[in-house]
Amino acid sequence: MIGLTELRNTERELHAFRTRVLVAAAVVLVTFGLLGARFVWLQLVQHEYYHTRAEDNRIAIVPLPPRRGLIFDRNGVVLARNYSAYTLEIAPRKVSDLDGTIKMLSNIVAIGSRDRSRFAKHLVEARNAESLPIRTRLSDEEVARFAVSRYRFPGVEIKARHFRQYPFGATASHVLGYIGRIDARDVERLEELGVEANYRGTEYIGKRGVEASYQQSLHGETGFEQVEIDAAGRGIRSLSETPARPGHNVILTLDIRLQQVAEAAFEGRRGALVALDPSSGAVLAFVSMPNYDPNLFVDGIDVQSWKALNSSPDRPLNNRAIAGVYPPGSTFKPFMALAALTLGERTPESTIQDPGYFILGERRFRDSHVGGHGTVNLRKSIVVSSDVYYYQLAHDMGIEAIAGFMQQFGFGARTGIDLEGEASGVLPSPQWKMKRFARREQQHWYAGETISIGIGQGYNAYTPLQLAAATAAIANGGALYRPHVVSYIEDARTSKRETIVPQLIRQIPLKPEHVAFVQDAMAGVNSEGTGARAFAGAEYTSAGKTGTAQVVGIKQNEKYDETKIDERLRDHSLFIAFAPVESPKIALAVIVENGGFGSRTAAPIARTVLDYFLLGKRPETTSQASAARDGERP
Repeated sequence: MIGLTELRNTERELHAFRTRVLVAAAVVLVTFGLLGARFVWLQLVQHEYYHTRAEDNRIAIVPLPPRRGLIFDRNGVVLARNYSAYTLEIAPRKVSDLDGTIKMLSNIVAIGSRDRSRFAKHLVEARNAESLPIRTRLSDEEVARFAVSRYRFPGVEIKARHFRQYPFGATASHVLGYIGRIDARDVERLEELGVEANYRGTEYIGKRGVEASYQQSLHGETGFEQVEIDAAGRGIRSLSETPARPGHNVILTLDIRLQQVAEAAFEGRRGALVALDPSSGAVLAFVSMPNYDPNLFVDGIDVQSWKALNSSPDRPLNNRAIAGVYPPGSTFKPFMALAALTLGERTPESTIQDPGYFILGERRFRDSHVGGHGTVNLRKSIVVSSDVYYYQLAHDMGIEAIAGFMQQFGFGARTGIDLEGEASGVLPSPQWKMKRFARREQQHWYAGETISIGIGQGYNAYTPLQLAAATAAIANGGALYRPHVVSYIEDARTSKRETIVPQLIRQIPLKPEHVAFVQDAMAGVNSEGTGARAFAGAEYTSAGKTGTAQVVGIKQNEKYDETKIDERLRDHSLFIAFAPVESPKIALAVIVENGGFGSRTAAPIARTVLDYFLLGKRPETTSQASAARDGERP
């Protein structure tokens, strides 16, 4: 009995064993079947996908930033160019200890405090940047020293970069502008324009001036390179390349030699000058003083230099020529005279008696010339700059007529120049005042305010560019052109040119005889009037108008004495001019902040510029301004 039981148990165990073997075999077969199916899926069905992924791990697509276009003046002189140099760059996301890495690098390559502060500034402003420069323009020796120790610095590379250079330094800086690192606001703008893809690999972009307003032309088209990389992500060899297309060259209307003469004529004073071609609106000279050196921004400006520029009371970064607004003073009078003739308020023979003051109600408006000018007709009112004549004229015309006429000359509106940051200025009117002030009692227009408007004071506030464009319109007979600083854009590869066509904003409806009368009166200013001393001995005919604009008001019976006033509260000095009178080739406007009489400070600057432009004469060592220091106040 025992033997049979043991036999039966053995058979049961053998059966169970066979069952387990079959199950295990089935599991193995199913597993291998799944593995085989997965292998077929990966190798056959998904082959292309994973092959591409593998290639992506082995091949990197590297953008090739284009070479930036050059900027030339009208005579072909290079104003902004490029050069190549090596930079030592750190990829912040690949370096765990930035401070330690920089400290170790400084033992190999000289890294100064300004380099560190500039890097820290970039680190804050460009948080998503792939790499940031810690040192630029390395010498060959420095490159070699780093190459030997490169293995010790993961995330640190030496790269060849194109850098911008402005060979004339601060000259024409407010026209040229500068380039700077792309920040978040730049990225937003590029995305809005739909061109962000063309800026892959590009780290710098135009920030101001022509560099900014013609950014798309100067930039070019980004290229791409396929590079085989190793496990550390470093390039081994180039597989293929689509070259970048260089940016277009931009040729300005500016004459850099004239620009240098104009800037030097300011002799360190604050102010602005704009000179235009009356036949087209082309900008011949564009001065804003003080200026700044755009080369400071090429590597990324350091903190100390940035603070110095921003904290200076002279505001060198402020483009006074298009963003500064000033009362035009007596330079407004030729336009008032044109308005009087056009609207029938005066004839050339209309006269008044100028006792040196004008009374409106209980208020006395004084003339700058004590005792007045006696009998004054319209021509004499411009030549000797009679305030009383224009007090009376403004009162007779009324503010609505004045504002309506002056609007045609572009006063109080942007000219549309091809530079960013232009201010619109203020052409005062009752409608403007209602929008400007919130309280009802401030919105009322008073007759006394019209009187001040007549001599270019009061709420009048215009840019030097507006004043120059309006002067050009008098010079050419009433054509108001849109000013422009670029003459044409040139394809760097094909030399094909895209010319900037002059744009006529409007033809002001003026009678030729009225224009000729005002032109003759302005010529009288420079031959016998308030500008005669500055233009004594000139070898050409010129027309002009001096102007002096108050910065702070003085009491009614108080005499102005600039020696008792803080320098920055003294009157501004202004002058407008065009020449030659018979066939104007240049029209300009000058303002010297706190410079006093227009005949003493601004007019000699204009003479210097006209002498060079028309005759090729450079200024003498002794300033002509000092020779005219005793000129009359306009």
